[in-house]
Amino acid sequence: MIKSVSELRRGNNFFLLAGPCVIEGEDMALRIAEKIVKITDKLDIPYVFKGSYRKANRSRLDSFTGIGDEKALKVLEKVRHTFDVPVVTDIHTAGEAEMAAECVDMLQIPAFLCRQTDLLVAAANTGRMVNIKKGQFLSPEAMRFAAEKVVEAGNDQVLLTERGTTFGYQDLVVDFRGIPVMRSFGHPVVLDVTHSLQRPNQTSGVTGGMPQMIETMAKAGVAVGVDGLFMETHEDPSVAKSDGANMLRLDLLEDLLVKLVRIRQSL
Repeated sequence: MIKSVSELRRGNNFFLLAGPCVIEGEDMALRIAEKIVKITDKLDIPYVFKGSYRKANRSRLDSFTGIGDEKALKVLEKVRHTFDVPVVTDIHTAGEAEMAAECVDMLQIPAFLCRQTDLLVAAANTGRMVNIKKGQFLSPEAMRFAAEKVVEAGNDQVLLTERGTTFGYQDLVVDFRGIPVMRSFGHPVVLDVTHSLQRPNQTSGVTGGMPQMIETMAKAGVAVGVDGLFMETHEDPSVAKSDGANMLRLDLLEDLLVKLVRIRQSL
């Protein structure tokens, strides 16, 4: 099983962080993981299963947040052991870091929380890989300091993720110049393809998205030279309990990854 950032960067291929937005149940998580593992094994793509054990950042009080922390973390742990793949999940407070680290291999810092020093240090102290998402309000250059907090706390297993920059009230844009800027800090850079296509702040209180642009965004990221891709995927995004508007339908994943591998091999 992959245990370090250097192992994610093996060979000339990109690595993939993918799975459902939130853990909705054990059977669903295992089905999605099994499908992605088969695809990534065939294409020789280093793979990390992604699933949030809880969604803390929701627009409305009645939005789905999870099936329960302990139950969801046990599901992630089962995915990890069943398929011998590393697992990543979000944490939202410093107190969650140690609890989540017992079940996963990588802790993810949400974009809105990427400047929270106590959260970054707590993640660093677990010794797990730490994926820091770039805030929608930050320049790529500013992410140097977020990464330095983790490194200076004694953990050099850092990844940085581009997930779009706020453009007006209801859109995001990706400035691909930020990819090489963040790579210059010495850490792998990931493009969060699906969250970069969100349409936030909708009047319904439910975030929108542009899933028809997933292939375009992913191709651009690979062509620019990202080390990894992040994509949320679901068997049926129309019934997903979180972020369905911008997720990739699972049965479309293999065809997309085949195209992306060809682009990477041509560089």
